[in-house]
Amino acid sequence: MEDNKSMEVFAKAPIRKAVLQNALPAMAAMLMVLIYNLAGTFFIGQTHDDLQVAAVSLATPVFLLFMSVGTVFGIGGTSVISRALGEGRRDYAKKACSFCMWICVAVGVLMSALFLIFMDQILALIGASAETWNYAKTYLTIVSCSGPFVLIANCYFNVIRAEGQSGKAMMGQLLGNLLNVILGSITILVFGWNIAGAAIATVIGNIVGAGYYIVYFLKGSSSLSISLKDFSVKGKVSSGVLAIGVPAALGNLLMSLSSIIMNSQMAKYGDMAVAGVGGVAMKVTMMTGMVCIGLGQGVQPLLGYCVGAKNWERYRSALKFSLIFAFSLSTVLTLLCYLFTGQIVSVFLMDAAAYDYGVSFAHILLCTSFLFGVFYVLTNALQARGAATESLIVNISRQGLIYIPSMFILGAIFHETGLIWAQPVADVLSLLLAIGLYFRMSGKGNDEVQKSLGLSQKS
Repeated sequence: MEDNKSMEVFAKAPIRKAVLQNALPAMAAMLMVLIYNLAGTFFIGQTHDDLQVAAVSLATPVFLLFMSVGTVFGIGGTSVISRALGEGRRDYAKKACSFCMWICVAVGVLMSALFLIFMDQILALIGASAETWNYAKTYLTIVSCSGPFVLIANCYFNVIRAEGQSGKAMMGQLLGNLLNVILGSITILVFGWNIAGAAIATVIGNIVGAGYYIVYFLKGSSSLSISLKDFSVKGKVSSGVLAIGVPAALGNLLMSLSSIIMNSQMAKYGDMAVAGVGGVAMKVTMMTGMVCIGLGQGVQPLLGYCVGAKNWERYRSALKFSLIFAFSLSTVLTLLCYLFTGQIVSVFLMDAAAYDYGVSFAHILLCTSFLFGVFYVLTNALQARGAATESLIVNISRQGLIYIPSMFILGAIFHETGLIWAQPVADVLSLLLAIGLYFRMSGKGNDEVQKSLGLSQKS
């Protein structure tokens, strides 16, 4: 009955209600991700050791690689499952769901092993200094042990939204992140475990979040399945998931890679510059970015269902409302972050030089954060329609083909300030690219888009 009601929201609810009912829980969950990121930095900052803040800044992009891989199967699975449910192909949706689970387990174990084996090489690659080396190694060694759980938690936060269960998706994310915050405060402030305490809290939070989603399926609350008997790579299950998931995850992978490059380049200007950009400045813009990511992810299953059901009038109405809402929200959040940048930065950084870097870097990054909402809604609209090629181009461009070259070019000319300006340049150019590609894709036949992924009823 619950499942029928969820599908009814996709199919018949007023557009505003359908968008908000799916988007708000995802936005709340991503806001909680932001809170736990900020809380972790805050608690580490209370050690009054900005070298530990710098070490977390160096290590975080590496850890985000786990989350990015989970996104491969989460975003890809959501796109495939939501369209399959819209077409009435429930068995296909169950196979896609099970495929995502067991691939997450296998890949997560492999990644954990590789990270632990090549830890020193990774630390050298990300530019850890003699002062931050041991801190970064401690953090990464501990969090690397949670690989499979990180993948599952990030995958199924997306997947179960494909059947309209945004509230359940939000609860798993909230539970894991809230526990992370609580344990972080205890392990760092009470036990004095410092950066190791932050890592332990992260591991436990991800285990609990993954456990919540597993129990959700085992209780029979879902019409989908994670059972091995439903596991399959045939019938374009694997290719359908990967065709959308890989482009989506490439954006996250390139974000991690670009952050590693940024930290490595910024390290030339000292550990306080690293603390300023990665430790705080990027987290200020995350206040807008994470909420907008949640909005885009939340509306994707609704758009995907409309594609599968071939209800193009409802699709266009949902997209229009989402774009207007996204632009308004990201503009308001950007203004608030800009007005209170100094106060936000002062909470996390004690060193005067690190503070100055954090404020000036944040102001530069905020120049284009009001565009985030439109960008993420359009990106998820491409994924919802199964536009694999267009999605790939957008996702490798923003943090890769545009951002990384801009970083080196502007950094060579304007030094540390130029490194920061590379992101606003990439934001503007990638949004223009996304708009152009979306209109290009919209000119294709809708049946053609679906058939390319084997998701039409005739295939």
